[in-house]
Amino acid sequence: MAVIGAGPVGLLLALLLGRQGWQVEVLERQATAYGRPRAVHLDHEAARILQNAGVMDDLAPQTEVMDSYLWRNAAGTALLWLDGAPEVPTVSGWPASSMFHQPDLERLLAEAVSRQPGVRVRTGHDVRDVVAGPVSGAVSGAAAGESVSVQADGPGGARTQVHARWVIGCDGADSRIRQLAGLDVTDHHYQAQWLIVDVRPAEPVRWSPLNIQVCDPARPTTAVSGGPGRRRFEFMRLPGDPQDGFDSPSTAWRLLEPWGLTPANAVLERHALYTFGARLVDRWRRGRLLVAGDAAHQMPPFAGQGLCSGLRDAANLAWKLDLVLAGRAPETLLDTYGTERGSQVLPEIDFSVELGKIICVLDPAAAAARDLDFAPIAEAGPVPLPDRPPLGAGLLLPGDPHAGKVALQAPVGRDGSRYGTRLDDATGGGWVLLGHGGDGSDPAGDLPAELARWWASLGGRCFQLAQDGPLQDSTGAYGRWFGTLERDTVLIRPDSYLFGTAAGPGAAAGLVDALRSALSAGAEPGAGAESSDAESSDAERI
Repeated sequence: MAVIGAGPVGLLLALLLGRQGWQVEVLERQATAYGRPRAVHLDHEAARILQNAGVMDDLAPQTEVMDSYLWRNAAGTALLWLDGAPEVPTVSGWPASSMFHQPDLERLLAEAVSRQPGVRVRTGHDVRDVVAGPVSGAVSGAAAGESVSVQADGPGGARTQVHARWVIGCDGADSRIRQLAGLDVTDHHYQAQWLIVDVRPAEPVRWSPLNIQVCDPARPTTAVSGGPGRRRFEFMRLPGDPQDGFDSPSTAWRLLEPWGLTPANAVLERHALYTFGARLVDRWRRGRLLVAGDAAHQMPPFAGQGLCSGLRDAANLAWKLDLVLAGRAPETLLDTYGTERGSQVLPEIDFSVELGKIICVLDPAAAAARDLDFAPIAEAGPVPLPDRPPLGAGLLLPGDPHAGKVALQAPVGRDGSRYGTRLDDATGGGWVLLGHGGDGSDPAGDLPAELARWWASLGGRCFQLAQDGPLQDSTGAYGRWFGTLERDTVLIRPDSYLFGTAAGPGAAAGLVDALRSALSAGAEPGAGAESSDAESSDAERI
């Protein structure tokens, strides 16, 4: 396989595939790592994805948990409090929001990738074309053939060819792979330029609340954590600002001065002018070419979901590629990648755009009217962060209202601590049947021999939460969760989403049999999906 782009999404995807034993070539246009922060926010789902990739425990000490996100007007009056509720466990078992320094994450991912013998990262390789097989041909042939050849200009202008069964473009908003695949993009009509400024104060500064949004028509401004010891500011470019020089260090320092930051007490780590947009691909795959991360979607940063969405892309796609490459599912399964993720990303884009409309009011009269509209919301006190949307149509148990939601990860150790052994660490992740309550029987005992063999061949494992077993509901969270579901057995996918839930005798067998049928059929990809010739099962493992 070939992954184009060695940012966090591309590295995560390569890492997940490498851990499954697949050979992966990563081609990155830049000769060296960028080394500067871009994204600064991880939600709890993103943290769980990184946990299962083996890097979150190392990253966590380098993050700053968000207490709240205050939106205020020019006078300092609160318009909206978004409560980070750091003391409240989330469904994923990680804080609802954590702020971090992106180079820290990229370093950990790069180190983890370097330990995978089947993954090779080639920097300084600029992809020029993707053609069918090892010889020249049209990209339409690459979409339909059994393999593709990625052609890139390497260091010194040397031409490099990489032959791959699948090519995944994680190559950013101006994705070359998206262009070569002919994937159309829908513009969701948001555009604004902001000056992004990252600073490192010389002395520790306690910001409370940690994250602030200033809805000031004179200059909409964002001030949030950039990870421990760092601060991220975003200043909207106004119509009267100069065309030249707005992205200069002098402008950055001038705008930082009201916040008490000057060259005498802080280091300017980065300043860059960004154009925020809102776009989503109409299709995520054409033949053997797929896209992920910013190559598939862009959104304003106000909800902090840009990178989080890209990490979810990688987590969704990795296990599906694994099944297809192993010959355990037809390649139509990959069409569910777009239908599942598209239905999740679109609300995130819309929500981010709506937040931008609230923030970016430049007319003082309109801003005053907005402030009046938000007064009752502010008076009501802090509001919880919104839940992420569930998966769209795809590899899910039909008719199950819980399918497509994130499975609970609560402590399952014996000490009763909310920080005890996490479920995914205890089970090893992957495909998991989890039982609770009922007669206390292990789901494994519910599987007929032939079905149990198929489940084991998939790598599936069975666990029962019991008072005296290796997995215990030490905090009572699972008892409450299963009670809400009104089920006693759940089947969890490798990306931590629920394939389905069931109750009563035969619950586990019914779920596994439904999964086997869905995988055999490639699942229901939803409207607009494209199928092509079935993937051969002789893909080379290391």
